[in-house]
Amino acid sequence: MRIDAHQHFWNPARGDYGWMPKDNPVLNRPYAPFDLAPHLARHGIDRTILIQAAATVEETEYMLGLADATPFVAGVVGWVDFERRDHLKVMERLARHSAFKGVRPMIQDIADDNWMLRADVAWGYDAVADLGLSFDALGFPRHLGNFLTILKRHPDMAVVVDHCMKPEIRSHSEQGFTQWAEGMARIAGETGAVCKFSALVTEAGADWTVEDLRPYADHVVSVFGPDRVMWGSDWPVCRLRASYEDWLAAARTLTASLGAAAEDEIYGGTAARFYRIAAA
Repeated sequence: MRIDAHQHFWNPARGDYGWMPKDNPVLNRPYAPFDLAPHLARHGIDRTILIQAAATVEETEYMLGLADATPFVAGVVGWVDFERRDHLKVMERLARHSAFKGVRPMIQDIADDNWMLRADVAWGYDAVADLGLSFDALGFPRHLGNFLTILKRHPDMAVVVDHCMKPEIRSHSEQGFTQWAEGMARIAGETGAVCKFSALVTEAGADWTVEDLRPYADHVVSVFGPDRVMWGSDWPVCRLRASYEDWLAAARTLTASLGAAAEDEIYGGTAARFYRIAAA
């Protein structure tokens, strides 16, 4: 089973994608299952994980409806308001839907880097673990220390680091690489988190090459191991830098030397275990 562990659908007319630039023709347009299906068929990808893109419960419900109508969507990662303790009931309700796999607070967009450490949001991490759900950690390299703290405070919570924590590839900064690499190595070595091999092209420059991405891909696979790494397209966001085909081809080039067993993990096995996806 081949799995794309990170993709989005959206319709800007819904009005809850506050981050989306209105003048960006790549992002500011609807994306639906029929747009993605040809790419999946072309590359033999069987299932996907549909990830939230708006900080609203309503968008999560919209995605669950899409999952109900779309056989290739194996699961949905949604959103609940960690600042509202009464949203425990919302999380409990969503967890009863077979496609609901976990939650993703949009931490990268929160002005306070220490938001995730606040006592009033800690109930959310406990609820994720208690309900058998997962947590997608979305942030930047500056968040790595705080994520490490949260993961060690809540060792029973299943966590995946989204987008390799968005390293600053386009800056070509040796110091930036070192700080990111050390932070990722600590999360890999001191917690049970897994990592999404995704979005590296979006963090690179417009003229990116596979060799620009290689140090980051090699480090992630080295510290986590193939059985804790899962590939995701981040489609349609990846279209800011590359087509679905170009990013997948780059990823396959970067993992080609690992062997078939490792690639089976990165392109399916890890995601199937983490998101609890049964074979069709």
